[in-house]
Amino acid sequence: MSRPDWIALDWGTSRLRGWAMRRDGTVIEERSSDAGMGRLAPEDFETALRAMAGDWLDQGPVPIVACGMVGARQGWAEASYASVPCPPLSPALTRTPGELDVSIIPGLSQSDPADVMRGEETQIAGFLALNPGWDGVLCLPGSHSKWAHLSAGEVVSFRSFLTGELFAALSTHTVLRHSLANEGWDEVAFDAGVAETLSRPERLASALFSIRAEGLLQGRSGAVQRARLSGLLIGAELAAAKPYWLGQQIGVIGAGGLAGLYVRALAAQGAPATQANGTAATLAGLTAAWKQRTTA
Repeated sequence: MSRPDWIALDWGTSRLRGWAMRRDGTVIEERSSDAGMGRLAPEDFETALRAMAGDWLDQGPVPIVACGMVGARQGWAEASYASVPCPPLSPALTRTPGELDVSIIPGLSQSDPADVMRGEETQIAGFLALNPGWDGVLCLPGSHSKWAHLSAGEVVSFRSFLTGELFAALSTHTVLRHSLANEGWDEVAFDAGVAETLSRPERLASALFSIRAEGLLQGRSGAVQRARLSGLLIGAELAAAKPYWLGQQIGVIGAGGLAGLYVRALAAQGAPATQANGTAATLAGLTAAWKQRTTA
């Protein structure tokens, strides 16, 4: 393999993804490992990176740009938050200790209501790089979904929702675990769940228990109930985020099923959304940060 001009890293809580990159932003090779931030002490990050990157680093000094939880307080080096309103990419990248030339992209913060993001700012920057001049609202589904209002190249404000983590906790650590299947899906049940809590979000807690009761009394399948749980939670999120997406141009960043569910739910409200590939947005954002670093 030819020597990379630089290395891009997306270092999350559970996974590390890396790309050997050319100067023009094209990928030479992609690798990943399970050495996420959650498994590492600060002194372990360099070892974990060398274990994954290996020969990428053996051909001489290579600049590395990283985003994600690697910059958290418990990460390799804390990258302080930039306060909104501001561009998604801060010009002040944080250098890590040690021999490697690693720069970490700071996250974003909001004082009122208090909120933070780390990693998503890179995807937002990448989306803007791929869609110049775009104004509107971006939804970034995940364990902690984000809704960000963008205008004139800046993140004006954002809100986070614990939707994905709530789904995981409810489906594995509450009485609902007895009513849900591990796989399978029902679009009608999902759509009904979205409509129920989007129109009456105050009924969420009661609607959640009805999943258990319907399984016992009506024999609803675990696949149907799994889709219903997802719909109820996403519907409640859309209800709370309505001031963001109503009447706005909407983009949803993410590949595969979860992002598609948000697009489907929004479409049912007459709010069409464009779905963007999450990996492409991440790489475009990391590339923008690398170019910004090289010209600083």
